[in-house]
Amino acid sequence: MSKKFANVIVNPAAGAGKTGKLWPRIMYSFQQLGLNFEHVITEAPGHAIELAKTAAKKGYDLVVSVGGDGTIHEIVNGLYASGKLKDNLLGIVETGTGSDYIRTTGGSHSYEDACRLFLKPKARTVDVGIVEYCKNGGTETRLFVNFAGMGIDSEIVRRTTQQYKKLGDMPSYLLGALTSLLTYHNHKLSITIDGETREANILTLIMNNGKYGGGGMCTGPYADLQDGFLDVMVAHDLSKLEFLWSLPRLYKGTHLTHRKVDSGRAREVIVKPLDGKLFVQADGELLGEVPASFKIMPAALNIVV
Repeated sequence: MSKKFANVIVNPAAGAGKTGKLWPRIMYSFQQLGLNFEHVITEAPGHAIELAKTAAKKGYDLVVSVGGDGTIHEIVNGLYASGKLKDNLLGIVETGTGSDYIRTTGGSHSYEDACRLFLKPKARTVDVGIVEYCKNGGTETRLFVNFAGMGIDSEIVRRTTQQYKKLGDMPSYLLGALTSLLTYHNHKLSITIDGETREANILTLIMNNGKYGGGGMCTGPYADLQDGFLDVMVAHDLSKLEFLWSLPRLYKGTHLTHRKVDSGRAREVIVKPLDGKLFVQADGELLGEVPASFKIMPAALNIVV
């Protein structure tokens, strides 16, 4: 089969439905630029994984994500599952709510500018993270482009996606965050970072590949997509009041100087629970539970810049 240029995967639900409304204009931009492309529309959560697998196997040169960070997350995992992650270029037209990945890559928030990049696409090779976690009595694996972790962040994701999702993006997030603040308690973990084990009572533990996550929080201010490391951030036994007081610092990226926050770089992090169930999230997607391990995959993904 001869290679086709671009397969465009569109998630109309991304950005609280904004993507579906924008897609006709984005498609017109592709057509006006004379780009050779075909497009497919996602129908449910997880569908972009299967669509990306199919695109890779059909031999497209370029797979384009039209949606948010969750859409990128699924497409990257679909390309990985196909065994052709490094054989494809990933293009991004960001129309989601958080836009965390392009904050790190320096991508454009303008769909017109993003589309123009595909005329003469240039590749930047970046790292991705990989997490192995527990689910339904077994072990599963997932890639992440931005960040992954556990603690109050994964609890907010769980409540947002499982309990309040039908309310819409912002109301569900606000209710999920409020409920988590009222009910969450810190957890004791065994954390092994590049072979060195310690125990810690944590509010949250984040493995950063990119700088941003959670809709603009600068969780990894020194993270670098090309350095071959995860930037690990441990927020120890903060009270909820301390957490709320520190939120502005988290958005500014100045939280690492807090006396109860540790940070460092790692190639592998292994986490075991010491006091009960704890959920794992990656790129804002709820995956499963700890025990879990996190590794870096250096120079694993080619993105259009």
